[in-house]
Amino acid sequence: MAIFFITFFVLLIIGAPISISIGASAVLGCLSLDYPLMVIGQKMVTGIDSYLLIAIPLFILAGNLMNAGKITEKIFSFCKELVGWIPGGLGHANVVASIIFAGMSGSATADAGGLGTIEMEAMTTNGYTPKFSAAVTAASSVIGPIFPPSIPLIIYGATASVSVAKLFMAGVVPGLLMGVALMVLVFIFAVKYKFERHPFHFKKMIKQFCSSLLSLITPLIILAGFTTGWFTPTEASSIAVAYALIISLLVYRTMDWKTFKKCLLDSAITSANTLFIIGTSTLFTYVLVKEGISTQIANFILSISDNPAVILLIINIILLLLGMFMEPGAILTLMLPVLLPIVKPLGIDLIHFGLIMVLNLMIGQVTPPFGVCLFVISDVGKVKLDALYKSILPFLVPLIAVLFLCTYCPQIVTWLPNLLIK
Repeated sequence: MAIFFITFFVLLIIGAPISISIGASAVLGCLSLDYPLMVIGQKMVTGIDSYLLIAIPLFILAGNLMNAGKITEKIFSFCKELVGWIPGGLGHANVVASIIFAGMSGSATADAGGLGTIEMEAMTTNGYTPKFSAAVTAASSVIGPIFPPSIPLIIYGATASVSVAKLFMAGVVPGLLMGVALMVLVFIFAVKYKFERHPFHFKKMIKQFCSSLLSLITPLIILAGFTTGWFTPTEASSIAVAYALIISLLVYRTMDWKTFKKCLLDSAITSANTLFIIGTSTLFTYVLVKEGISTQIANFILSISDNPAVILLIINIILLLLGMFMEPGAILTLMLPVLLPIVKPLGIDLIHFGLIMVLNLMIGQVTPPFGVCLFVISDVGKVKLDALYKSILPFLVPLIAVLFLCTYCPQIVTWLPNLLIK
């Protein structure tokens, strides 16, 4: 087992991709423990052999098509007319656009890399500082995997055998709360620094709404499908791709063959990386469970306290720290076999726990020094990382406040799925 853990941490420290760090250490662990070679391939394939996981590459493709088809530009233009007149207007438009786009792609990096470019350019052009624009964009991108649909929630549902439709609906209220909390902070900064507002024009707003209507109703189609039972999450991902393709090609006419091929290639690379992480993490987890390491970790946490509130606090801290260094998909696959045996006996609702887990990991994605979304935003916004690290810190406060509100008021998470999905 020493080789198993040493290999993992050394590869992680030297900057090897997380999939390689997990996969190489898991393979060496299997070989050193004399596991049959067949186990290596078998467990990796088993990890991704799930009908639910088909939704991951399709939602990734849907997000890329919407960015390439200029659908995100129309969404932001409408949000600018809708809330741009409030102090800090473009900052509010940034947050609202992220909520709407979250209902289409389910990915924080898709939001940060695609919609984020448009948002930051508009904000800096209108007098907002680059570091403030980057911080708002990074913080609002966290909403992507909370508001339905959500790629991390699909991974959680597939691994924990929980209804993905219920998980998606559980993310609606927390996602909206995060948006409101961020908008309150943007308002405070806007008043303090006297940021410019976008003038309100009712006719322009109506015109922009009509122009963007087909883009704006995409989340409603997906949510309506879940609640009525018209389609499953996997089928919803197919509908999102088809819908994005139709309005890009036939309505807005912003997609050509070259752009479409690039979307396919980018989506294939991202999907392969995500699914490879899940496969290698499944093998890694198999070794942990087989050698009793996961049981020892669970027993250690339970030895601290058997109070559900304390246990959830400990888990929140662990996940926030892990989210700063590792991919959400890897953490979900690695940690669920450790954490589920802890939370089940305590009577914690698995829908509630899944939302809390993903929320922790998403906050970790924008937490210095290694949050993945910070690197994406720094690259597309041409903002130095050290400046972004300082400017993102105030925005972590409302995000963490919503996290703890959802943790200790489970009705915020479970009310909507229990109401709509029987």
